[in-house]
Amino acid sequence: MSTTTRSAIPMPPAAAKALVAAGGLATAASTFVHWTWTSEFPGDLTVDGYPGGLQILTLVAGLLTALFALPLYHVKGTRWLSPAGPEAAALVLAAGAFATTWFTLIAISYELGGVANLEPGGYLAGLASLLPLLGALGLPREATAERWQSTGNPAAALRFAVSKLVGTRPDQRPAAPLNRWVEVLIIIAAAAIGLTVFTYGITTEYGELFIGFLILAAFGAWALMRGGLIAQLTAINARHRGTTTAAAFAAAAAFPFTQSDDHFASVGVNILIFATVALGLNVVVGLAGLLDLGYVAFLGVGAYAAALVSGSSSSPVGVHFPFWAAALTGMAAALVFGVVIGAPTLRLRGDYLAIVTLGFGEIFRIAVNSLDGISGPKVTNGPNGIRNIPDLDILGFNFGAEHSFGSFTLGRFANYFLLMLLVTAFVVVIFSRANDSRIGRAWVAIREDETAAQAMGINGFKLKLLAFALGAALAGLAGTVMAHVSYSVVPDPYQFAGPVPPNSAFLVAAVVLGGMGTISGPLLGATLLYLIPEKLVFLKNYQLLVFGIALVLLMRVRPEGLIANRRAQLEFHEDAADAEPPVTDEPVLTKAGA
Repeated sequence: MSTTTRSAIPMPPAAAKALVAAGGLATAASTFVHWTWTSEFPGDLTVDGYPGGLQILTLVAGLLTALFALPLYHVKGTRWLSPAGPEAAALVLAAGAFATTWFTLIAISYELGGVANLEPGGYLAGLASLLPLLGALGLPREATAERWQSTGNPAAALRFAVSKLVGTRPDQRPAAPLNRWVEVLIIIAAAAIGLTVFTYGITTEYGELFIGFLILAAFGAWALMRGGLIAQLTAINARHRGTTTAAAFAAAAAFPFTQSDDHFASVGVNILIFATVALGLNVVVGLAGLLDLGYVAFLGVGAYAAALVSGSSSSPVGVHFPFWAAALTGMAAALVFGVVIGAPTLRLRGDYLAIVTLGFGEIFRIAVNSLDGISGPKVTNGPNGIRNIPDLDILGFNFGAEHSFGSFTLGRFANYFLLMLLVTAFVVVIFSRANDSRIGRAWVAIREDETAAQAMGINGFKLKLLAFALGAALAGLAGTVMAHVSYSVVPDPYQFAGPVPPNSAFLVAAVVLGGMGTISGPLLGATLLYLIPEKLVFLKNYQLLVFGIALVLLMRVRPEGLIANRRAQLEFHEDAADAEPPVTDEPVLTKAGA
């Protein structure tokens, strides 16, 4: 089969490369000119020579586009930016710069009442961001001559070219290992960049800036994946797992020291709680394949159990355990509930099990509402909950007070962030060890085909009950810390679905969105699912609509999750790895249709 080089938009290769590089620089330069005449739009885009707000994102997008244009010219030392080929990465970044810039221009026009509020700098930015996109579409690529000849119209050719450039499986050969210390420095640099990106995202002060950040981050991650840099980093991390873990932990521990406002530290600690619970659910859903729609109830069991024995003035028990004893109490209570609920129900499968677990979650919420001394025994104080939970004091360290370390001052939520980080690290270790054990492999076998696993001698009920109990205990541990962070435990958050996490629907979405069966997947999914509702408050009644549309689009593009293991990638993209998708309207005979 002969091959040829074509482009989506016919133009000389030299001109296409020049448009990408010069367009990226022009896009960056346009941010130094004011885009609007009034400071009523958030970020104050009225100043010349000093980018602000969303202009900073356009500046970064333009510079990244220009940077990733260097491999197109075979500049020495830039090949590592896109090991799988520079054309796809350049196209995705150019599209990201275009999307970020035009989102800003549209937001200005909408919020200020029309395009008349745009200054010449805004029009310049819109035109400049179009140049690298046109140049990237004009870059040549290899394709089969038969495919191009069978394409009967320019629109189909354009769709085919774009699909090949931004598809899901870049053709990349494994790179040779670098010097050990060079790879360690790369891991440290990646952790520092990750901390910077996370800190910027969590500290965005208004919704428009956060949406722009999401747009740029999504296209940036897509470009790194398509260019092959993510695959290279994954290979390096696999060769230095210990260093990678230590760098990730150090970067997370450094986050509170970057914050001068304890509010963002409170967002951070709640993200860690949500992520830890999602990782516990990953044992049940991701490893054992059990769809649990009432999992948030185990978080509530742990929180209520810890609140009852932590010295709260409204606790009917009236005892004050140290933290380690309260944590064990919360874990034990959640584990017992997991066994009691799982023992009679885990013989069910699929949708029937999901319905039963959904019922358990609702029963828990109704029960804690009823245990108020009127409708039932006084245990949870009903809707009023257990309040005035005292701050932790571990070895003389009061988590409710500010503490200074040199020039850094850590507030209450920063203290709890560091504590929750240790809990998250503990849960990660438990998940990792379980996943790599014989029990973990048995869980995966049950998930893939329970009947076949039982035929091979695996006790499916016993192992499913163990997964249910372990997941419940990990959720209970997170609930123990959550009770102290929030000062009170009330029934409202522990429901199946709601606008704000944690709830069972968000937890399941975090696991599926991030990537089932992985460690970093649920952590990333939980972070996104907590931040997006937190930052999209300005949308008011349309918040869940926009959130739902974003989830649908993301799962359409990345059905295996943001961070998927090799098995999931092969399952979802097996056909794409073997054959090119058709671009004509003619029916194609497949194995299924033969």
